[in-house]
This record gives sequence, C-alpha cells and structure tokens, in this order.
Amino acid sequence: MKIINQKIAVGFEFPVIFTRDALNPKNLSLGWALDRLKEPESRRAMVFVDAGLAQARPGLSDRITKYFIHYRHRLALVAPPQLVPGGEAAKNSFTHALRIVRGLLERRLDRHAAVVVIGGGAVQDLVGFAASLVHRGLRVVRVPTTVLAQCDSGVGVKTAVNFGTAKNLVGTFAPPFAVVNDFDLLGALRDDDWRGGVAEAFKVALIKDAKFFRWLCRQASTLRRRDPQAMARMIQRCAQLHLDHIRRSGDPFEMGRARPLDFGHWSAHRLEVLSKYRIGHGQAVAAGIALDAAYAVRLGWIAAEDFSALVKGLQQAGLAVWYPPLARRTRVGQRAIFQGLEEFREHLGGELTLTMPRGVGCCAELHAVDFKLMEECLLELKELHTHMVTD
Repeated sequence: MKIINQKIAVGFEFPVIFTRDALNPKNLSLGWALDRLKEPESRRAMVFVDAGLAQARPGLSDRITKYFIHYRHRLALVAPPQLVPGGEAAKNSFTHALRIVRGLLERRLDRHAAVVVIGGGAVQDLVGFAASLVHRGLRVVRVPTTVLAQCDSGVGVKTAVNFGTAKNLVGTFAPPFAVVNDFDLLGALRDDDWRGGVAEAFKVALIKDAKFFRWLCRQASTLRRRDPQAMARMIQRCAQLHLDHIRRSGDPFEMGRARPLDFGHWSAHRLEVLSKYRIGHGQAVAAGIALDAAYAVRLGWIAAEDFSALVKGLQQAGLAVWYPPLARRTRVGQRAIFQGLEEFREHLGGELTLTMPRGVGCCAELHAVDFKLMEECLLELKELHTHMVTD
C-alpha cells in the first residue's frame, strides 16, 4: 500500500461592514465591497431582493439601479433587481433555488462576477445556496436586512434549504465575499422580526461573554422598544462574537461533532418544523436556549438566578419561552420535540453533542440527555409562561 498524504490549507477573508444608508451613492461601502480586489475588469453583478422588503420599501429597486449607474465606471448591473420570496417557506422547495441558478447562468455570471443578496436570513440562505452551485461558487455580497441576519446568520459561512421535515438539511459551506450591515434597513421590520435577533444575542452571550449577557439583561426592554442605538450596539457585539468563534474555533466548516453556536437549536429547529414555520427562528431559539438553560441548572452547571435572569431578559425583550407545539406528543407518548435530538445528532454525525452553558460566559459539551429531567424543564417553562401571561 502506498499513501500520499495530501494536506491543503485554504484561507478565507471577508469584510463585515457596519454602516447606514448603504444605497446612497455617497456611501462607498457596497461599491468598495464589490470591487475591493481592484481587478482590472468592471465588476458584473446581479442583485436579488427580498420581496417582502421591496413591498415595505417602495422604490428600493430604483435605488439599487441608480447606485449601480452612479458607479458604472466600475460596476455593471447585468439585469434589473430580481425579487425573491422571503420567509422560511421559500426554502421548503428547490423550485426557487433552481430558478435562481437558471437566472445566473442565463446572465453568464462567472467566478469574477458578484451576486448581491438584499434580504432576511431565509433569502440569504436561498440565494447563497443557489450561487454556491453555479461554477462551484460565485462571489456573494450579503446585505442582511433583519436583526437576526445582521448579528448571526448573515456573517456566517453556511447556506441551506429545507428538505422533507428537516430544516437546513441540504446546503453548502460558502463564505461570503463581503457583508454589508445597513442599520437603516431595519426600520421597516415587523416587531417580531426586530425582536427575533435578540434571542441569538442572548444565545451567544450566555456561552461566550458574561459582560454582554448582563448588558442584554439590563437593556432588554430598551431593545424591545426599538431603540436604534441599543440595537446597533447589540448587533455589532453579537456579530463580533460569531465571527470570533468561526475564526478561532479551528472548525469553521463543522467537521467535528460540536457546534457551540447552535446552543439551544436542537429544539428550536424542531419547534419551527412542528409549527410549520409559523414560529419564527428567533422566537424558537428563545424557547430553545431557555429549555437548555433550565436543564443546565439541573446539572448544576449554571445558577438558578442566572437562569431566572435569562428568562426575565427574554420576556422583557418580547420573547416567549413556551409555545404549544412543545407539548405535542407522538403516538407512543413521547414529546415530539425530542425528535430534534436525533436529527441534531444525525446532522453532526457520530455521538450526540450538545453545547450547554457552564457558568455565564462559558460552555461545555453534553453527550446524553435524561428525558425525565428534560420533561421537568418543559413543564417549568410552561409554568413560567403561564405566570407571565396572567401577571
């Protein structure tokens, strides 16, 4: 037997820009992001826009077109901005992804061209997935337009669509070419979408940054009231923590068995599916991290007062810790939410590995779950929710 041991190191670099009014021609952020390599040819680009955002912001497509006209000496828009259906439902079929692939091929975009995606996390996932398949990956510039996407998914390195009854089952690892976080685009969000990203901030703070966790607890009501300065600060810190983890973990493409940034997500993803995606991702994550934090208390990994601070913070931010689908049971009497544990294990492969808080700002891995203890946690969350509603 002869073995040639091949080892390849591939570096990825992408800027994450925080700005306001990115489509104002006086703002250089988007133009710089597209042309940052200063290659000799003009940068050909195609822009995809979340249809919900376009409806909430009349004239958005015209602003995009005018921006590219202003920078026509370096940027070339190959087609009018393309509207893409937003929301999780858009990821439930390959139809939309294939339509996007076909459009990119028809406009003959190559690996030096760019795909600009302006929209929420579902649109970022959908268009990013399609773009990653064309020529094995086009350059994608993300312009996330929800709090959740700006502080979490929009700065990550993954794309995905749903398949069967599983969320994000089919996807690719495809780091963006650049990310432009425009705070002004958050103004048109519904309250649910505004609050949804706060859950992801609590998630990463509880396992990564005690100081940030305490700040979130103090500012929860302010964030709920849509204070722009508090939200901008939250987004930047949350994005920084996610970027730090991806850069320093040694496992950006999740070849191992642990995914710390998916703390609370085994139940959150299952809850979304059980609700047929009527419960948003951020709302599901709030319940998911509360459930796992309650379990961590029973393990003696975090103090009861820290769990109480988490629940109070989530509730003050307008996020519930309980939803009726959590009570649903299978034909054999088991909680339907527990199916999320096996799906999570299968997704990672090998042994079940859950990230749990172990002291505020720290985390540890858990490889087995006591269903009886988890039942107790679910009952506690339901009781906490009932008290909140009746108070």
